[in-house]
Amino acid sequence: MSSLEKKFKQFEEKQKIAELSGGQDRIDRQHKAGRLTARERLSFLLDPETFVEMDKFVIHRATDFGMDKNKILGDGVVTGYGKIDGRLVYVFAQDFTVFGGTLSRANADKVIKIMDLAVKMGAPVIGLNDSGGARIQEGVESLGGYADIFYRNVMASGVVPQISAILGPCAGGAVYSPAMTDFIMMVKNTSYMFVTGPDVIKTVTHEEVTKEELGGAMTHNSTSGVAHFIAEDDERAMMMLRELFSFLPSNNMEDPPVKPCTDDIKREDEKLDTLIPPDPNKPYDILDLITSVVDEHNFFEVQPHYAQNMVVGFARMCGKTVGIVANQPAHLAGVLDINSSLKAARFVRFCDAFNIPIITFEDVPGFLPGTTQEFGGIIKHGAKLLYAFSEATVPKITLITRKAYGGAYDVMSSKHIGADINFAYPTAEIAVMGAEGAVNIIFRGALSDEDKKKAVDDYRETFASPYKAAELGFIDEIIYPRQTRFKLIQALEMTQNKSKSNPPKKHGNIPL
Repeated sequence: MSSLEKKFKQFEEKQKIAELSGGQDRIDRQHKAGRLTARERLSFLLDPETFVEMDKFVIHRATDFGMDKNKILGDGVVTGYGKIDGRLVYVFAQDFTVFGGTLSRANADKVIKIMDLAVKMGAPVIGLNDSGGARIQEGVESLGGYADIFYRNVMASGVVPQISAILGPCAGGAVYSPAMTDFIMMVKNTSYMFVTGPDVIKTVTHEEVTKEELGGAMTHNSTSGVAHFIAEDDERAMMMLRELFSFLPSNNMEDPPVKPCTDDIKREDEKLDTLIPPDPNKPYDILDLITSVVDEHNFFEVQPHYAQNMVVGFARMCGKTVGIVANQPAHLAGVLDINSSLKAARFVRFCDAFNIPIITFEDVPGFLPGTTQEFGGIIKHGAKLLYAFSEATVPKITLITRKAYGGAYDVMSSKHIGADINFAYPTAEIAVMGAEGAVNIIFRGALSDEDKKKAVDDYRETFASPYKAAELGFIDEIIYPRQTRFKLIQALEMTQNKSKSNPPKKHGNIPL
């Protein structure tokens, strides 16, 4: 065997060792737990044969606790770049088969390299997280590695999309980096996120709680609002990430990709004319309206299990990505509360950062009353949504389907806070409050029952309609519900070259 052949053989052997990660036993254990390995996940996420691995032979540099005798090529994270639908994306996938996916200084450097490249080249970063946190044997070095990653998350925020998948038990530092990214995907029964685990909690506060209750996928998708999506298994999680990616631009200087549109832009849906019940107290499902008007009836909902009185998500209109924000009358009458304000505010700011026009469907009776909301800071949290809509410079189109009451009318992308086009259905009611409440306050019980009924009818006629607002120019056009799709597409076409910039400043002080 020539010396060249020997060198090639040595190279091949090292490649095989690196690709085997923590060894077959640990890979089998990972599969038995219902989870894929880091490389298997990447094969589902990326287009076939596009993954280019970097830093495959990196090893840790620790010497304490016998670590110098335990070195594995790659050191617990697989990094590189590839393509999704032919578009460049940078990826890192933590490898639980190597030291439980814990972060060492060396593998933090691998992640940092990828993130720096992503910002330089203007391409998104997707992190597949499956980690036990900082590698204890390395002490402050691994903590420093985390802080370097956190700093880059912040610097990349609003520059390139950052997406995280939680695909195993992630604790401590391993949850803060995902928390600063734009979207978090979790998997049922196999993924967890918590700052401190059940054992620590039991020691400190004596609370008994399971991993699932504390930080499982459904907890973070429905209760805490930390996560945005939930998948049945690793493979489906990767497919959902691919779909999410298809709506997003590569960076903040580009527009999202345009898909060829075969769906008739003038398509009308007669069912929409009768969707909104004549009785203002009867609910209806806003998703029926959204799915009716978007391309191919395809709506990709974000955080569907959290704050269900607000619906947010992505769709396409005439092939172009739009962000949709909508009150949901089928849940808590579509009222604004702390959670729904937070959910919508963050989504609006993401869309604004990445040049995605925002369509708002409005049917809101106001803010949720009560001590829980007031003590929880509804004033401050509701202001976040007001701030987000006001700050957004992307095209903003609003459609009032029914109720637009009080301060909530202002907050939901009204003409006054910069919406470009404001539509209303003939069923719209734009007023300070409902007719009954308004008459009670104006006349303070000084009317007989008959006069009160007449006053309520008069108030409803005058204010619980779109015409007063239309007379003042606050509503640009009153439209037939069946024509919603075409009217929205016309407005989007008209606003597509919108150019607006806010006053120069370092940044505003959003009420956090």
